[in-house]
Amino acid sequence: MLIQERLQLILKMHNLTPSAFADQIGVQRSNVSHVISGRNKPSLDFLEKILKTYPRVNANWLVTGVMPKDGFEVVNNAKSNHPPQDTKENKVGITDKKDVVKIIEFYNDGTFKLYFPSSK
Repeated sequence: MLIQERLQLILKMHNLTPSAFADQIGVQRSNVSHVISGRNKPSLDFLEKILKTYPRVNANWLVTGVMPKDGFEVVNNAKSNHPPQDTKENKVGITDKKDVVKIIEFYNDGTFKLYFPSSK
């Protein structure tokens, strides 16, 4: 999977346009456009901004396209020895149970499938 495909996957996972993504990570919109089109390779600064804005994106996967060996989760837990929690904190700090909104299957040929649970 090429870097531009990985970026497009991040955009799709977060339901963002390239312009909104550029605004969120703090780069010029043309930078995102050039990387997604394959015209330019992303700079280290560009990749750092993505990882700081989206800390759950696995840095190794983002840079190399290699999935973690311990499963299909594209989560970077390198800063913590604790497994990911199955809870989220809302705006007032109260912890709620997380609901699955999307499942992604990654294949070794660089393709993937998205699954969305049916609404309740």
